[in-house]
Amino acid sequence: MAKWRVLWVVAGFLLIALTAVLRLAFLGLFANAPTHQDMASALLPPRGDIVDRNGVPLARAFPAYSLWYNPAALGEGGPPLVRKPAEVAAALAAVFPDLDAQTVARRLAEGRPGYLRRRILPEDANRIHQLGEPALEFPRETERFYPQGSMAAHVLGFVGADGHGHIGMEQVYDQRLTDPAQRGAPAVLSIDARVQGALEDELMKGMLESNAIGAAGIILDVDTGEVLALASLPAFNPNLIDRAGEGHIFNRVTNQVYELGSTFKPISVAAAIDAGVVTDMSRRYQSNRPLEIGGFAIRDSHSFGASLNVPESLVHSSNIVTAQIADQLGGQRLNATMRALGMDQRPQIELPARGMPIWPKGNWSRITTMTVSYGHGIAVTPLHLASAYAAMVNGGIWRPATLQKVEPGQAVPGRRVFKASTSARMRQLLRMIVDVGTGRKADAPGFRVGGKTGSAEKPGVGGYRRSSLVATFAAAFPMDRPRYVVIAMLDEPQGTAATSGQRTAAWNTAPIVGRVVPRIGPLLGIMPDASHDVDISDIAPLVARGDGE
Repeated sequence: MAKWRVLWVVAGFLLIALTAVLRLAFLGLFANAPTHQDMASALLPPRGDIVDRNGVPLARAFPAYSLWYNPAALGEGGPPLVRKPAEVAAALAAVFPDLDAQTVARRLAEGRPGYLRRRILPEDANRIHQLGEPALEFPRETERFYPQGSMAAHVLGFVGADGHGHIGMEQVYDQRLTDPAQRGAPAVLSIDARVQGALEDELMKGMLESNAIGAAGIILDVDTGEVLALASLPAFNPNLIDRAGEGHIFNRVTNQVYELGSTFKPISVAAAIDAGVVTDMSRRYQSNRPLEIGGFAIRDSHSFGASLNVPESLVHSSNIVTAQIADQLGGQRLNATMRALGMDQRPQIELPARGMPIWPKGNWSRITTMTVSYGHGIAVTPLHLASAYAAMVNGGIWRPATLQKVEPGQAVPGRRVFKASTSARMRQLLRMIVDVGTGRKADAPGFRVGGKTGSAEKPGVGGYRRSSLVATFAAAFPMDRPRYVVIAMLDEPQGTAATSGQRTAAWNTAPIVGRVVPRIGPLLGIMPDASHDVDISDIAPLVARGDGE
């Protein structure tokens, strides 16, 4: 008996050993290799952070509880809840006062599994647990949190229920933010949260003062193309994306095209100066009667006298004179300048939502050339305008805009559009518009702001709608050494007491820029200095104080 017992024990050990060897062989031949995750990978967030240029967090991932209804928690044949659905719903409403108890009661009674609440606090989970309902479960999940709320929402986008980024840099960086090799380091944007907050604040104030239906703005570094701030209003809160209106997700800065009116006049004048068509600033052009071309009449908002020179035409914002200058320049050369500024393509920036300009096809006729010169018959995004103004004041170099922080010396080389001498002249003219012309309300003492107003009627069925305007102010500062372009736009502003009953850019968007610049200048290292300014002594005697749009 002892021998048999020993033999059985040995046989058992041999059987176990054989089973283990066969299992190892099977795993080695047919099973997937085990995944390897070191301690460092385990400690990484499931999705990387997004921060502004100074390291301020704009988007973070953190673990959170959710409230899930599992009607099969007590078994397939058992009741889903211990108490009545109405009683459970009332208890949940006591924890979450904004919860609709009747709606929740109906969902509980239907017996369909699903989320009752996303992102709940641990103390709330404890209170619900005390109800003693096994069907109310608390899965621990990773949530995306935006500490700044709705600020820069159109830049960031959001993370959907599918775990992927949508519409903004969350979508652009989706792979990078989830890659274990990269998600440990935050994605750094060019945005400055302080500047972004100031721009959004002033745009909202201007939008409310004028009863506008929307607003847009951008602040751009003229030497690198970095976007310091980009705002589209109304905004949305990416933390509450399930409850955000879809219309608010639309980005007016990069995805909506507008006829931006008289803000195009300096671009047309710069093209004419660059081509040698305009060489004498004192030369006078007829301005006291409409310009009749091909059955159309080009008019000014009101009479500015019998004739105007080039500086006066910009100060007073004359369509008639700008059209004559463009006619002398010719459609081919104006078209080439606009193309060099990227006006015929979607705006160049990382965001996925980028609007296609409305661009006149074929060879431009005389009337097309003239109307384009003062911002009609061509529709672009505010971002197109910002990049064009950057090239006009920075020495003549156009660069694509970017939402990624650019390290010193790493800016894209860009392409030359204007001569340096042309750019210098345009800095004088833009400064003069703010000093004595239609942009006076944008003047921020000590910051040497230069810019141009634009008030364009919106097109509609059967022609332009006189009751609907797009008001824009395009600016740069400080004009003796331009660093930043600032664009402010209001969609359908109304004449109110705050704007002296006026709807045009001189009364609503110019003041926005005048308030934004003193707020952001010191943050960006530009202090007010009234001791020097752009030298306009050679053209100042040519211009009297201007009125206009």
